[in-house]
Amino acid sequence: MIQDFEGMQKASKESVDLAMKSFGSMSQGLQAIAVEAADYSKKSFETGSAALEKILSSSSVEKAVEAQSEYVKTAYEGYVGQMSKFGAMMTEMTRDAYKPFEGLFGKFPS
Repeated sequence: MIQDFEGMQKASKESVDLAMKSFGSMSQGLQAIAVEAADYSKKSFETGSAALEKILSSSSVEKAVEAQSEYVKTAYEGYVGQMSKFGAMMTEMTRDAYKPFEGLFGKFPS
């Protein structure tokens, strides 16, 4: 009976340790994503402000439309690129969070 209790206690401790490693990896990944999102927001705001300034200071309607079109194109391309980067970061975070459990799932017969 005591051996079973000790085995359960050891298994519980291992499970908690694995969960803590997984949560640590997930926390680091979420922090990296938050920093990246803040950087992107700042850059996007600065780019938008510069574009607005360029549009408002245009000498003609054609120049204003041209500046706006240029901004929309670069903003869209930047957005798509950033979303791809966020997707890659999420994938990496998920892999890192799963790594501690790889050995645990390998122990059980399928």
